[in-house]
Amino acid sequence: MTIKEYDGVTLKDGREATVIEKFDDTHFMVDASTEEQEWGIIDVTIDDIEKVIQKSK
Repeated sequence: MTIKEYDGVTLKDGREATVIEKFDDTHFMVDASTEEQEWGIIDVTIDDIEKVIQKSK
């Protein structure tokens, strides 16, 4: 799976997130929603990402 900055993704824990920084092909910083609908910036790896739901332009 190829992931770029600003792609929308679904994490394996069910949260939706936007990739805000790509460090390399397996490490990313994302802005993810929580159960309370608040947003938080977290670091994730490719193993945390279920699928890309929206490709950046």
